[in-house]
Amino acid sequence: MARLFADLSPLRASADYRRIILAHGVSNIGQQMTAVAVGIQVYALTQSSLAVGLVGLFQLVPLIGFGLYGGAMSDTHDRRTLGLVAALGLMGCAGILVAQSALGLGSVAVLYAVVAIQSAFFAIGNPARQAIIPRLIAPEMLPAANALGMLAWGLGFTVGPLVGGFVIAATGGVAWAYAADLVLFTGVVYAMWRLRPVPPEAAAEDRRTGWAAVGEGLRFLRGKHNLQMSFYVDIAAMVFGMPRALFPAIAAAMYADDPKMAATAAGILYAAPAAGALVSGVLSGPLGRVRRHGLAIVLSVFAWGLAIAVFGLVSWLPLAALMLALAGAADNVSAVFRSTMLQSATPDEFRGRLQGVFTVVVAGGPRLGDVESGAVAALAGEQFSVVSGGVACIAITAALVAKYPGFLAYDAENPVP
Repeated sequence: MARLFADLSPLRASADYRRIILAHGVSNIGQQMTAVAVGIQVYALTQSSLAVGLVGLFQLVPLIGFGLYGGAMSDTHDRRTLGLVAALGLMGCAGILVAQSALGLGSVAVLYAVVAIQSAFFAIGNPARQAIIPRLIAPEMLPAANALGMLAWGLGFTVGPLVGGFVIAATGGVAWAYAADLVLFTGVVYAMWRLRPVPPEAAAEDRRTGWAAVGEGLRFLRGKHNLQMSFYVDIAAMVFGMPRALFPAIAAAMYADDPKMAATAAGILYAAPAAGALVSGVLSGPLGRVRRHGLAIVLSVFAWGLAIAVFGLVSWLPLAALMLALAGAADNVSAVFRSTMLQSATPDEFRGRLQGVFTVVVAGGPRLGDVESGAVAALAGEQFSVVSGGVACIAITAALVAKYPGFLAYDAENPVP
């Protein structure tokens, strides 16, 4: 029975890893409170799902540029320093959100600007943090370590939106949600401060720098069909199957006569995918025994798309939340195997740059999905946007598998990029 539950050995193996994972799990609670608050605040100011979707666009542009460049910096600079600077920057952004709310500015432009700056700091820090993990944990522990990382992620993404929705409903405003983010992020600053320096393994003088290094990393990906597919299928899932920008409007339609319940429902919808991810993370013990990572990723993406399509067809909150939870569980399994594939099949000298690409895909895909779902909803309604997105996710993934069938045979014991 114990083998069913998450393997905790990475937590016992490294105090540095333990601090990083726990700190990011706690900080994710505050960050997701902020995500809910920004969505609700923008929708309250504009009454537009498209305007909420544009939050994703303002996050996407700096995410792409700084994600790729930040990944290159992680291959030439101390990864601990980059992570610490990014953590301090994200704390500063949370402080600005608190101030704009307390001052009652009511400016969508200010919100767009702050989330863009947040995205830039995240794009610099995340590749560095992910590239640190293989230096702290033995290779055979990476699936367990990534499962625990996703478990911490799921905890934050579950508790944060729920608490954020309840706090906003109880206080009638978003200031306290932003304030919680500011306080909880101190844990990440502490964890990165305690971490020992983590310079690249090879000498910096042997590396290209700047955009030349970015180009070198992208050239490394040429012909690496397994790594490419791990990116492609996640893009299909997140761009077409992520209806997050529609949650405020869907919740408002469910409870048109009760604004407080609508805010609570929005928090539940935001939290539901992560709740499913959290459960699958707790029960992640068997994942360490799976060798066919490519096949597991494809099946997980199919399950994600199907659950999202069904979610679009229901209007009862408990059933809608259940479908989103099933989608989140499937996405968590995909994420564990995609992370492990990238870490184990990529040489250390390219890990930072490839983690930069991974950050752009994993974090940028949902932002682009916000824009896509918001635009389609503006043209054809929220329900059509959700259902068509889930169906498109399945169809595009099937087409990718037809083009690269070797991905299904990827063997974790022989990690070929």
